[in-house]
Amino acid sequence: MQRRPLLKEGFADAIGFLGGSLAGFWIGRWLGLDLFAPGYAPGTLVAIVLVSLGGGIGLQLAKAWGGKSQRKP
Repeated sequence: MQRRPLLKEGFADAIGFLGGSLAGFWIGRWLGLDLFAPGYAPGTLVAIVLVSLGGGIGLQLAKAWGGKSQRKP
């Protein structure tokens, strides 16, 4: 049955995405950007981009890490 590897991969992807998104959020906060500010000011848009990029990078890192660990016998 293939459920265990898929479940493990799904959890790794979720953790990578969440971790990357949180990293992007905290980098934005460190730079003084407010993701939840009312309206779409330039700082808010940059914060949204940082969270999006962080989530994507975290997901790709989780996939790369999972692929390397599964290749080992």
